[in-house]
Amino acid sequence: MKAEGPHGAYDNHRHLLSGARRYPEIWRLLAGLVLISVVVVTLNALLFAVVAGLGAPGSAAAFLTGSSPLALLVVLSSFVFATFGVALGARLFQHRSLASVLGEQSLTMRQFWRVLRALLVLALVILILPPYDLGVPLIANLSLSKWLLLLPLSVIAVLIQTSAEEILFRGYLQQSLAARFRSPLIWMGLPSLLFAAGHYSPATVGDNALLIAIWALAFGLLTADLTARAGTLGPAIALHFFNNFTALLVISLPDNLGGLALFHLPYESSDTDALRPWLFVDFALMIVGWLTARLVLRR
Repeated sequence: MKAEGPHGAYDNHRHLLSGARRYPEIWRLLAGLVLISVVVVTLNALLFAVVAGLGAPGSAAAFLTGSSPLALLVVLSSFVFATFGVALGARLFQHRSLASVLGEQSLTMRQFWRVLRALLVLALVILILPPYDLGVPLIANLSLSKWLLLLPLSVIAVLIQTSAEEILFRGYLQQSLAARFRSPLIWMGLPSLLFAAGHYSPATVGDNALLIAIWALAFGLLTADLTARAGTLGPAIALHFFNNFTALLVISLPDNLGGLALFHLPYESSDTDALRPWLFVDFALMIVGWLTARLVLRR
């Protein structure tokens, strides 16, 4: 059997595909995606109805934007619905478990922690190197004591959210397509395009919507590459978790999923000119994080 990637770099991906390859028909993937969509939409609608019914006027809007700690904890934790949907889709249409989507359990956990530790070291190095400020005065959101008190729940919520997206896009979608098509252009490209489409929101971020979607497309391709090289979702989840931990829990925007952040930027997501330089910095940090994970996997 030929290697699935440049120069055999994706040989490990074959082990991750073993479950999906037993039932590679495209109709199974499509049926699974329909089921996942129904599960996610239905359970989120029920959750939103409960929040809107129990909360004060305006609480529904705060819930959607994650502007308070409780609201953002609920929003991030609700991504478990996607994981539940994938588990159902994989079981009903491919006759395999959620664990098979993640990869071999001990290897997945080992790779996750190795990559995450390396990324934390990278963050520390970036923190102590000049320049020593971010060019703009940050606005305190939560007190340090409250932030630390919420941190265990915040970490769990971010891990739920990032794991769910990786399980869906780099797991269920990528594996199902790779079981049917040999070209990485399909099994890496299509999930990444869908991931990018999910991040395209001109109503929220204005003229930066396309740039953010391109960022998401690049992120999807890089995490797809890590998954194919590692043979598990561990490294991709670690990189995604590290990125979202920084963006949601450390420095966030005040009007979009900023309820759990220690600091807020002094402008909103619709401020195109002010936000754009940060997006280019994010591009650079994403590449550096991916290269760090690649180095860890080579050891």
